Order: sequence, then C-alpha cells, then structure tokens
Amino acid sequence: MKKIDIALFVFLLALGAGMPSTFVGFEPLPKEAPAPPDNPTTPEKVALGKLLYFDNRLSGDLSTPCAGCHFPALGWGDMGQLSRGYPGSVHWRNSQTVMNSGFYAKLFWQGSSLSLESQAKGAATGNLAGNVDTAMAEERMAQVPHYVDAFKSIWGVNRPSFELAMKAIAAFERTIVSWDTPFDNWLRGNQELPEDAERGLELFVGKAGCALCHNGMLLSDERYHDLGVPENPLFTSSPLHQITLRYQHFGKGVHEEDYRGAHTDYGLYYTTKIKSDKGKFRTPGLRYIAFSGPFMHNGVFGSLEEVVDFYDSGGGQGINKSPLMRPLNLTGEEKSDLIAFLHTLSPAEPILMGVPTLPPYAPTEE
Repeated sequence: MKKIDIALFVFLLALGAGMPSTFVGFEPLPKEAPAPPDNPTTPEKVALGKLLYFDNRLSGDLSTPCAGCHFPALGWGDMGQLSRGYPGSVHWRNSQTVMNSGFYAKLFWQGSSLSLESQAKGAATGNLAGNVDTAMAEERMAQVPHYVDAFKSIWGVNRPSFELAMKAIAAFERTIVSWDTPFDNWLRGNQELPEDAERGLELFVGKAGCALCHNGMLLSDERYHDLGVPENPLFTSSPLHQITLRYQHFGKGVHEEDYRGAHTDYGLYYTTKIKSDKGKFRTPGLRYIAFSGPFMHNGVFGSLEEVVDFYDSGGGQGINKSPLMRPLNLTGEEKSDLIAFLHTLSPAEPILMGVPTLPPYAPTEE
C-alpha cells in the first residue's frame, strides 16, 4: 500500500466515523521536539537539563528525581503498573514514558499540564511524586558551584531558580525522541515494511479502526476517551492505594459518594468537573511502545497481546464509554499482523543513556 493511499484511506475512514475534518494523517518525527519562544533549545541548556533530570537534590528527601520514575533503561518510565511515588505513599497512575513527550500539546493522563516546563514542576513538587519545596531545591542548587556558573552563563542570573531549572529539564526532554524507527523510515520512503507489518498497518487504518484515535505524528489524537479499562485490583486491596485515590478525590474535588469509593480514577473529570468526562483519559501515543509497557493509565495490561485482545473484545464497562469501542472480530493471524505493525513504531533497540556524574556541593564563602 502506498503512503498516499494510506493517508487518503485514513482520512476517509475518520470522516465516515464522524471525526472532525481537521483529522491529521501520519507524519515522521523530526529529531527534536519544537521549543516554545520563551525557552529556545540550546546545547548548554540541554546539558544542564540532563544533569538536573538525574539529580535527586530536586526531590524532597533525595529519593525521586525525574529519572526515578522515568529511567532510560526502563523505557523512560518505570515499568511498573503504577508509579512508585514518594516514600511513605504510592502513586495512582502508570508512569508515562518521557520519550517523544515534547510533541504533546498537553501532558499527564488527564491533560492537566500545558507544557513540559509545567509538567516537570508539577511532578517535582507533587506530594505523591517529587514532593520538594521549591525554596529548598533552589538552596541546594545554590550550593553547587557548577549549577551557579551554568545558570549565570545561560540566563545571566546570579542564583539558580526553580523555574529556570524546569526550563532546562524541559529543554533536555525535548531531545529525547525516537525518530529512527522502521515506520518513520517507511514514511520517509527509505525502507519497506515487512509483509506482516504492512498487513497490520492496513488493519490499523481499516478493520481494527485504531487510526480513528491513534493518528498524527504521535499516533494520538490527543483527545480523551473512556475505553472501559478494567480497574487495577490494587485499589481494592491496598490501603496505601486507597489513601492515595481518596487524597486525589478530595484534592481535585468530587462528590462525597465518589470520595467514599476508592477504586475508580475519574481521569479528565478532575480537570473539567463535567460528568460526561468521568473515566476519560488522553489517547497515549504509540511510539516507543515496544519498550514502554505496562499499558493504560493504570498499567493493567502487561503486553501488547493483552491490549489487542482488549480492543478486539470491544473494551470493558466504562462510565462514559466511547461509541468508537466495538468488537473487532480479529483472527489470530490479524492480531499477530497488527502487533507486527505496532513494533515498527519503535526503534530496533531501546534508546539508553548513562547516569551522568552529578556536580558536587561546595560551601559558599558568603
């Protein structure tokens, strides 16, 4: 199937399903995500951001740097069903991969952050994640001569600030891109897809209907859908997870009857407070999927085979289940072909990075 044929077919398929006319077809990834005007990417800023990404001094008790939940060798996530969270607590959602995150318009499963800069701050200061006081983080950085010099060289400031640290981390994350995949190279006309993967692509945009939501450069419509994903049983058996979810219910605001139940994550509803948004989560991009499991917002599926079986069955019992979810009636061979295509969305090998040597403290003379 030619690229232009696929693009046209996906477009017509989307229109037939009632998707907006602004539907976006597939595109290859560039080598670096675009930067906002107030935070242009520079080599010096990226180098500083890399250090800060791995530096535990930007977390409350020195245990949860960015890399603590988004580690390169773990798919730039943590490979757990639910993120481990800050000591003494547990997180309530799957830790999404940082890979290609710079291309998203909104971050987090409920789209509550509008930039990598604000996402980094939300994670670093969040009670169940980094849990750091920004003034403490600034004081720690101020006692590291290398950081003082770097902030002065890049921004002309005499003292490191937390906001600028988040800009450096975001600049680094925008360079974490899986642009060299079989699918990208096929889109660029540089290689052919294997026969089973090409059949899987036809299923992806045809019978399986995956492209209705997984389209565009990221293979995500960046919209929100309730798929009826099964609840993670930890929320009915683990007191710490029940505490965590009730804390989210209380902090983000829900009615008392919802607060009393400590097993359902309401997703987008926390942001909008619209009942029809309960149970909806942002469509995750499918790039780097071979290395970024477990899958879904609560990590309930451990393999692509489980994910495909879930979609094939028409999904689960959702609060506001999407009408796009329907039984697919895929054969065993079709499922295998579909998974073969999904593997072309990742590079042949994971993108790894060693932990840098962090600059040491040194007492100031002041």
